[in-house]
Amino acid sequence: MAKRKIGELPSGNVRKKIYDHSELCFDEQGKPIIDPKTGKQRKKKIYISVTAASATEANRIKAQIQANKKTLQKPISMTLYDAIDKYISSSDALLSPSTIRGYRTIQRNAFKSIMSCKLSTLTNEQLRDAVNLECKRTTGKKNPKPLSSKTVINEYGLISAVLNTYVPTLDCSVKLPQIEHNQHDISTPDVIYQIVKETDIELPVMLAMWLSFTESEILGLTKSKSISPDGSHITIKEVLVKNEHNQSVIKNKGKQPTRDRTLQIPDYIKRLIDQVETDQLVTLSGTALSKRFDRLIKKAGIPHMTFHDLRHVNASIMTLLNIPDKYAQERGGWKSDHIMKSRYMQAFSAERAMVDAQIDSYMQDKLFKNAAERRYDHKYHCWLELFDLKDTTENRNNFLQFCEKNNINL
Repeated sequence: MAKRKIGELPSGNVRKKIYDHSELCFDEQGKPIIDPKTGKQRKKKIYISVTAASATEANRIKAQIQANKKTLQKPISMTLYDAIDKYISSSDALLSPSTIRGYRTIQRNAFKSIMSCKLSTLTNEQLRDAVNLECKRTTGKKNPKPLSSKTVINEYGLISAVLNTYVPTLDCSVKLPQIEHNQHDISTPDVIYQIVKETDIELPVMLAMWLSFTESEILGLTKSKSISPDGSHITIKEVLVKNEHNQSVIKNKGKQPTRDRTLQIPDYIKRLIDQVETDQLVTLSGTALSKRFDRLIKKAGIPHMTFHDLRHVNASIMTLLNIPDKYAQERGGWKSDHIMKSRYMQAFSAERAMVDAQIDSYMQDKLFKNAAERRYDHKYHCWLELFDLKDTTENRNNFLQFCEKNNINL
């Protein structure tokens, strides 16, 4: 019978052992076991076992694990604050300026109880206590308010990502607060329109409420890049965001691939765009835009809403009109795991054009017609349907004669 090689198993596979760390030895009563020769507490060596089909493969895996262990030894001596620095710098070419800005805000303000701790000393219990303290933290000088659950969850998302990168053996699973679903009243499009009509923020409000553009998307719109040559469509080509130094930075991509979308320009919005003298459609800063909208809302005495809530208004309109999910998500640029990402040309199919026309018709009717005009339109279209007629100038005149002849009050 041939003699087995070192590490060779009965199955023929080869096993290699890699030293990982040493653990202190205790007896059954939990007392330290002292080595009589050295007078120090005994230590037990812990090994990682590697099994492969051949000695060459086993040695390759062993070398890889040893190399990974060396790279992990240095970061463990860093503090959590420094680890976030390293995490950001390792991906700063991939992360958006606004994402990095958010990470820096978390690094400065969040989880202060553990931010200066070394990674090697952190425990799961410390992480649980830190999350609990963060849930109690308040923001705002005049009217301090506790952090929202969503904020705490987002903050811990960064912390856990950093720890999983540099201390993968640390258990980061902790209980996080449940996200509150606090819905507040949002006003209807006609109310909002009357508030912003003929103000310096009418165009950005219409772009948000009618076309569901975000603030960063609106600030990045230009005539030269965003408007089609024939002036009929508008495309999200660039977005304007703030970086970690609070400076405005232009990005040529949206937050998600689905945000890079093209929509038909309604006639009313086109007239507003034509009145803009600069290439950039909105020259206000994001802060100025939000503050002016907030002042108009307060002055009008309607329920509080933010500029971003205008996208919720748009979503509510599409729900009201029973717009299919595919087209609603397409127009709004919302990410969905259930709908495949479409190319721009696919987005402008005949069905999509009908959806745009339906929303434009609703907005124009809701914003620019009074109650009497809406009643007239309703009766006129019922008359057309009754006699199976089409909307023409001649039929409009015939309808008026029909109403006059039959004493119908318009």
